Amino acid sequence: MGKERHVVALSGGKDSAALAVYLKHKHPDLDVEYVFTDTGCELPETYEYLDRIRAVLNIDITVIKPEKGWDDYWTLVKVKETPYGIFPYLPSPQQRWCTEVLKLQPYEQWVAKTFTDCIVHSYVGIRADEAADRKGMVTRNPLLETRFPFIEDGLALKDIERLLTDSGLGLPSYYSWRKRSGCYFCFYQSKREWLGLWRHHPDLYYRAMEYETYLPEKGIVFTWCQGISLGELLEKRDDFAILPEEGKNNTEYTVSPDNKLIKTLSHINQGGGGSNSVSVSITTRSDGRKTAEAP
Repeated sequence: MGKERHVVALSGGKDSAALAVYLKHKHPDLDVEYVFTDTGCELPETYEYLDRIRAVLNIDITVIKPEKGWDDYWTLVKVKETPYGIFPYLPSPQQRWCTEVLKLQPYEQWVAKTFTDCIVHSYVGIRADEAADRKGMVTRNPLLETRFPFIEDGLALKDIERLLTDSGLGLPSYYSWRKRSGCYFCFYQSKREWLGLWRHHPDLYYRAMEYETYLPEKGIVFTWCQGISLGELLEKRDDFAILPEEGKNNTEYTVSPDNKLIKTLSHINQGGGGSNSVSVSITTRSDGRKTAEAP
């Protein structure tokens, strides 16, 4: 078995996007397939950022969707029996079942189905400065090998930010009010970030509220934030100051034409020659989503 394939699973966040830039720069001859596992619960900004990645890096991104969606698991599978009835329970940092069933399993199933007779190198964007806290996906597929280029080469947060700036990608716009990629109801959000969701996407905030079961008098409390429901958080929103960086414009991608990384990417994408700068235009589609396009 001599065949090998290379896959980057994009999350819609900064680290995996920077990894795509890094591999394209460091290994321009490597035939890489880019994929995104769509949970169906992503932020609108995530889809916008994926469009930008496609345009700036001139790549195709395969979209993987789980066979069952969030509502299927939440209402039919992930339930807990109590003396007062059966209630769906929410994922948490201690019970990350949503990541397993909506992200990891669909990706691993796709790899097994798509690449049946070769070794697959799956590249993960865990940085050197966070290696002790994150281990990445643990797979049972003997043909799936996980690689960590940032750890191998010692790249930390500042390096990732530089890659995104120099390439013209920039950060996803949701970083102006939350610190990480993920579903709109991600349980890792702080209370301020939840309120950021309410300010930027109130429809998604109220949708997340509908998933909570808050019956403290009966001892049944399934909430996204520990010790407080989203309804209560909204009532107490004045207790949480808006972060200074929230609302800053993150949609300008002005890049120096003398940048070495841009020259390399332009050479790869255009087959050599042409301008050494990358310009991106943002247009709004009929469905309200913004699309990035590179000339």
